[in-house]
Amino acid sequence: MFRFYKRSIRNEFKAILSINGIDFATTENKLKMKRILLFALMVCSILFQNIYACTVISCALKGEAYAAANEDDYMGFARIWFNPRTAERYGSVCFGLPDLQAQAAMNEYGLFYDFTAQNIDPTKYHPKNIYKGDLFFEILGKCKTVKEALVFLEKYDYAISSQVLIADALGNSAIINAGTKLIKSDHYQINTNFDIGNLKTKNYSCRRYDISDDALKNSKTINVPFLRDILNRTRQEGKLSTIYSNIYDLKRGIITIYHFHDFEHPYVIDLKKELAKGYRLEKISDHFATSFAYEQFSMSDRAMYRKEMILDEINKNGLQPTLNHYFDLGRNAVKRDSTINGVLLEVGVQLIKDSYNKHANGGIWEYWFAMPGGFKIESFNDKRLKAAAEIFDNLSAEKGIDTKLKNFIFELSAYVNLLQGDQNKAKEYYRIATNNSANTWPISFNRAKKMLAIL
Repeated sequence: MFRFYKRSIRNEFKAILSINGIDFATTENKLKMKRILLFALMVCSILFQNIYACTVISCALKGEAYAAANEDDYMGFARIWFNPRTAERYGSVCFGLPDLQAQAAMNEYGLFYDFTAQNIDPTKYHPKNIYKGDLFFEILGKCKTVKEALVFLEKYDYAISSQVLIADALGNSAIINAGTKLIKSDHYQINTNFDIGNLKTKNYSCRRYDISDDALKNSKTINVPFLRDILNRTRQEGKLSTIYSNIYDLKRGIITIYHFHDFEHPYVIDLKKELAKGYRLEKISDHFATSFAYEQFSMSDRAMYRKEMILDEINKNGLQPTLNHYFDLGRNAVKRDSTINGVLLEVGVQLIKDSYNKHANGGIWEYWFAMPGGFKIESFNDKRLKAAAEIFDNLSAEKGIDTKLKNFIFELSAYVNLLQGDQNKAKEYYRIATNNSANTWPISFNRAKKMLAIL
């Protein structure tokens, strides 16, 4: 969890910051922008301080090998996606938030990883050979064991601010950050929110680590009920809350999922059987009965909640009928929804993320995070791309849009047209988006400029 590069968090946040709750054509924009900027400062203070998020465990005893984790966050709507085996990659299942960066994952051979939030600055270790993509997703697709993963990691410097625990079906595990690599020497390892390099000197403070350690050090056997009890006792509630909890049977490929503090009603996955059904992207909450507590938690971010409700409507009523309905709401002078355009922009971005995830066999939309692998000429067919393009065209035609926001929309229009194979239209929009750097958000301008040079 929270495994983003700090730069990636900041870039994405800037890119969508100014669209939440803003009516593009009203005189209230400046006031709303001030409120959003205040919110931005609050969010950034959360993102870049020590975040006490997530508890990850690996344990092996008497021939059994398990991993378990509480995934903690400030938002809900977590996803699960199944990625069948290809000629280049092993099959896997991933868990994460709507940005579709895998917080946790396991492949068909039982290789598992999960991240915890840290405040470790990788630059102080002077990384030189940095993998130009999603390093651990690549490991998931190419490695079967911790030993193989560690060999793979010898090729690259660890340049991520968070800390990862990797484990396998043989019972091996390791905890790794930019400055430390700790191989499991006992029958268990625990990864929470302190630099694991401080463990020997006891220079840490984490009750979730201590609670887990007390249970595991005296364990005589390990199984799902035992690990469920540890996850229950280390869960978090409040603004930073445990969104879902997973227990991974690494030898059998069975995953037991609990949703939002409810440890009485699990959803169980047999990974081999699920991968045989093909690629799927789902909301974890869809596998559980409705919870009032989760609904209230999810609604705390109104813009995110509305975006997710529109995505649910798309799944229920169809893509085009749903979009037409909301386009009409945006145009209706009498019943005009003052925030719908901002929400629709987020819907458009999410449609690209979802379609690209399928195209990349479970990988993230690297272009969005300005990763080197995202700057390539490629195209594929997906009706969601066409819908996203329609959203961006409708929004760019609105009057009174802030210039930087409009150029951001043109940049997105350029990219989605590129994915649909229309390079001429992509060039046209990229030129508009790069016409004046002062009138374009830096992340958007740099992406557009780089892609335009390639085209």
